[in-house]
Amino acid sequence: MKLFTDHLMLRTLELDDAEQIRELAGDYDIAKSTLNIPHPYPEGAAEEFIKRTHESFKEGNNYHFAIVRKLDDKLLGTIALGITPKHKRAELAYWIGKPYWGQGYMTEAGIGMMKFGFDDLDLNRICAHAFSTNLASSRVMQKIGMTYEGTLVQHVYKWEQYYDLVAYGIVKQTYQELVAR
Repeated sequence: MKLFTDHLMLRTLELDDAEQIRELAGDYDIAKSTLNIPHPYPEGAAEEFIKRTHESFKEGNNYHFAIVRKLDDKLLGTIALGITPKHKRAELAYWIGKPYWGQGYMTEAGIGMMKFGFDDLDLNRICAHAFSTNLASSRVMQKIGMTYEGTLVQHVYKWEQYYDLVAYGIVKQTYQELVAR
């Protein structure tokens, strides 16, 4: 499956992406800003991750995409919607390689995923979480139209310490109002 934005293609992850994922996600700064990316990044982990994304894609409970720059077909990171079908909601999750920080790619990918979630999957709500220390991720959530909903104090445990998560969300009606402007 492929989704297109102005500068990006969001496509199904392929085993050929493993080396780039390992290289980008293996950066300490990526691992420290995400819950589930290990550091150091283990050999073979990217391949297993890609295989799991294919399984969950088929099941319809997680749509995980490579974020690829159209200009040069360069993989920049990944983005996903984890679906809770019963409630017609999803959690948006993402990371982007450090060389691509601050260039607007994640905001563009996030807008593309919201369009997919609301228009194609007919979701009612999309939420996202970030470590409270990850101000760039919070800024992305704000730029794509999400509203701050609160802080989950000491909500996750990583690297032998607890972290607060900030919660953001948007409902379909608000999304449609933003698109109509």
